[in-house]
Amino acid sequence: MLIARAGAVALFLVAGAGSAAAQTSCYDLWYERNLIFAENGYCFQTDLARRAFAEFECWTRNPALSTYEQRRVDEIRDEEQRRGCNVN
Repeated sequence: MLIARAGAVALFLVAGAGSAAAQTSCYDLWYERNLIFAENGYCFQTDLARRAFAEFECWTRNPALSTYEQRRVDEIRDEEQRRGCNVN
């Protein structure tokens, strides 16, 4: 889990780096957004998400995100929509 968090931190830095954000793939955005949910106990419904986050415990379909986490999820969703991403 620590490795996943370190990866997420690196991705946060890349995503926030202006032109470097354009290099972030739709899958990377999907993964970063869903990692936030996984770290907060979200129980995924899709096969892709279940496989990607199998090492995380799930206990809720309505996780309580911090203000920062919710803001980041919203930013990622906006970027996914802007790009027309459809990973899952």
